[in-house]
Amino acid sequence: MVKALEWSGILCIGFLIVTQQVVVNGPLVHLDAIIANADRPKFSATTNFLLMQIDNLGLRGVTATILLISALLICRRFKSWRPFNLALLSLIALNLVVGLAKLGFGRTKPRLNVDLLYAGGLSYPSGHASNALLTWGLLSYLIFRYTHRQPFEGMRLTWLVVVITAGVCLVSLFRNTHWLSDLIGGLFIGGALLVAVIAVDRFVPSKRQPS
Repeated sequence: MVKALEWSGILCIGFLIVTQQVVVNGPLVHLDAIIANADRPKFSATTNFLLMQIDNLGLRGVTATILLISALLICRRFKSWRPFNLALLSLIALNLVVGLAKLGFGRTKPRLNVDLLYAGGLSYPSGHASNALLTWGLLSYLIFRYTHRQPFEGMRLTWLVVVITAGVCLVSLFRNTHWLSDLIGGLFIGGALLVAVIAVDRFVPSKRQPS
């Protein structure tokens, strides 16, 4: 538990460092402006559609639905509500922490061509980045820990989480829907919550826990 909390704390510190950069208009914010103002290629309608589907892999409604349905299926296989409870805990924690942070900072979107805090925006931290990392990361963990079925047995699916999360972040930058610091902050807070939820599962006793 101590080791897990240490990792979660390190990720929280990373989030605080990014937040400090955003608040004081540090070098990271200047990099935000450079990326936001960069020329972007013109994509076809088909390519834009595909990019939207990748972006939706970090959409809160989509990720929450997939996670909860998958957790219920795993519950049936494992004959315990524990996977669903962990999924629910992660979603409550994510929406509470990220939602309050978004409202508190009120950062505007890059598409407005102005970077302002406390202006009623919902840009920082990125919900798409935090959703993608936490939701797909937890789903991968639940499959690995509670199904014990091929081809998932012994397979942590880390590569899948990395590919999806990176794809969501890159599409957000291409579409100019988030500042780079929004995405980095979202990854830090999503990672911190993921480690904390896994720690709860590993260290809170349950008769239905795998050995």
